[in-house]
Amino acid sequence: GSHDSFSYWVDEKSPVGPDQATAIKRLARISLVKKIMKKWSVTQNLTFKEQLEGGIRYFDLRVSSKPGEIGQEIYFIHGLFGIKVWDGLKEINTFLEQHPKEVVFLDFNHFYAMDDSHHFFLINRIRSAFGSKLCSVECVEYVTLEYMWEKKHQVLIFYHYPLYQEYSFLWPGNKMPAPWANTTNVHKLLQFLETTLEERSRYGTFHVSQAILTPQVKTIARHLIRGLKNTLVHRNLPMILNWVKAQKPGVMGVNIITSDFVELVDFAATVIALNDLLLEEDQSAT
Repeated sequence: GSHDSFSYWVDEKSPVGPDQATAIKRLARISLVKKIMKKWSVTQNLTFKEQLEGGIRYFDLRVSSKPGEIGQEIYFIHGLFGIKVWDGLKEINTFLEQHPKEVVFLDFNHFYAMDDSHHFFLINRIRSAFGSKLCSVECVEYVTLEYMWEKKHQVLIFYHYPLYQEYSFLWPGNKMPAPWANTTNVHKLLQFLETTLEERSRYGTFHVSQAILTPQVKTIARHLIRGLKNTLVHRNLPMILNWVKAQKPGVMGVNIITSDFVELVDFAATVIALNDLLLEEDQSAT
């Protein structure tokens, strides 16, 4: 999985998003501030298509309307506005059309400046984009690749807003817990990932290990111009990757792992390779 999957492009010319504090919105009237914000808002370099081609199958999505804009268009957001959600969904669907055995998880987990009418608009967009590829809510343990192929489903949508109850193809957000360490310290992050795996629900949900470091206000203040990638990611990714390599998948093990700048190391290939451990277990059991 990728963290803030859509943030490969954010619009410096757009207003600051409603996910930001009032003080930041005031500061952002100075044009340089938005340039700095961009360095800290972008957590991926690759487009959806490039991420999919690189093996990413779980997408972490935050969305918002544009306050003051006529209509109900919804955009991806992380500090600044990204592309229209509709454009992203179409890009993902094109990949799925070309690869009918591939399955993706789309986790809509943060909504800003949206009332129910915005949600209805977005949900209809999701349905228009994927149609019969959408997998209805089911017992998590039933959802194997074999099950998905048989039903010709390719998309699981997780929707962290009460309206999910009205649609059979929207999975509740609590089926995709993603505990967040909120630290700049790689040792604290790895300890947090270990602890939350131990506390992982044994049945009935997926589980996201967020292998990401989060800048604090003082981090940004000290390293304004360097940005997220040069300050936190480059230096710590090798250590995070070593933790991933040491994991085991399956019940009480890792399930979905997300990272920033997924192409900087062999992140996706390393996570995918963990599945071989499950195959080895199966073979030794038989």
